[in-house]
Amino acid sequence: MKITETVRGAWRRIAGVSSTSSLTGGAEKKRRTSGLPSIFNSYGPLTEAMPKPTPYNLRRFSETPIARRAINCIKDRIAGMRWRIQPRHGYALDAIPEGALRVRTLTDNFDAPNPDDSFRSFAEQVLEDIIVGGYGAVEVQASGDPARPLLMWPVDGASIRMNVEWNGSPHSQRYMQVSNQSGPNSQIKLDDDELSYIRLNPRTHTPFGLGRLEVAFETINAFLGAHRYASRLASNTVVQYALWLQDLTPEHHERLIRWWQDEIEGTGKVPILSVESKPEVLRFGGGTDADLRLQWQEFLLRVVANAFDLPPFYLGVERDVNRSTAGEMNDLAFRQAIVPTARLLAEHLTRDAIAKKLGWTDLEFVFADVDATDPMEEAQIQQILLQNGVLTVNEVRRMRGLPELG
Repeated sequence: MKITETVRGAWRRIAGVSSTSSLTGGAEKKRRTSGLPSIFNSYGPLTEAMPKPTPYNLRRFSETPIARRAINCIKDRIAGMRWRIQPRHGYALDAIPEGALRVRTLTDNFDAPNPDDSFRSFAEQVLEDIIVGGYGAVEVQASGDPARPLLMWPVDGASIRMNVEWNGSPHSQRYMQVSNQSGPNSQIKLDDDELSYIRLNPRTHTPFGLGRLEVAFETINAFLGAHRYASRLASNTVVQYALWLQDLTPEHHERLIRWWQDEIEGTGKVPILSVESKPEVLRFGGGTDADLRLQWQEFLLRVVANAFDLPPFYLGVERDVNRSTAGEMNDLAFRQAIVPTARLLAEHLTRDAIAKKLGWTDLEFVFADVDATDPMEEAQIQQILLQNGVLTVNEVRRMRGLPELG
């Protein structure tokens, strides 16, 4: 599709735009490379330039049993993790002004990020969008209450559009929420510091992320087709045989068909055929489990598991799994699927909520369970660090969510 000169001009401006001041206080140089150069070949006019493709289909697929199992394996594990607010690397809590007070304030704030949600319900909604479409979004607002300075709301990431003329300032419009409703709330403009947009698998040729369900979309579709076929076959809605009668008149054929349908089919009676030649039975299938294509369905489940960075036995494929290999696969799934997604969410909460909105660059949000999967292993590591003077007793107690000793 031909791109108008207006769109080209807008992208040239964003490719060479420079803000008047940088985060460090100095003037920034103009960017020489083009941001998202392939956007000209893959999108239409400016008004249609930034839609996230097929969010409806992605969410419908996320409600199927296989996709839901894979999503919940990642989402529920992260949402149920222990978390804490701690000083960032290079900062000591005693050296941070009002450090202990601000840590307690943020901890209480994250326990109830808005009047409707706990942290778990808040995190589950954001993680769902991250895993499904790679478009997690959180609205971040300052409440003005010193006891709870932040308000964070989960947002439908599929409704978010990008402003291609954003100038890099955190106080200028970068996002827009677009709904199908008409009226003043159909388009809501949001500044950069008012929305945290979390991309999974970010890439240079698109402003959007790539969700795990997007990767597995075609495979899940193929699995659903094979599953429906096997279901019809197993419930006898697809007949696997036919009778071949020869040397009969058309009238005899009609009479025999009506007799079979009216008297024999579905009744369990023994059919008696009075014909001169023996009818031949034509078999369309072998009448075994091979007709259900179970091995093909198992292969598709393995591909879906790979798309979600999970071992196949998480989706019910338990062949070749024993006690020794199951533990290693659990650790592999934790490192490849759980930890990267948990750290992605934690980094955005730290940068967009704590640092950008409150200006508290000396504190960070972390998940306590990403470093060690075994509680005994975690306790042993903390004991070794404590005995060698690397950590203090109060630091270990904070890591375990316990109050400090006086």
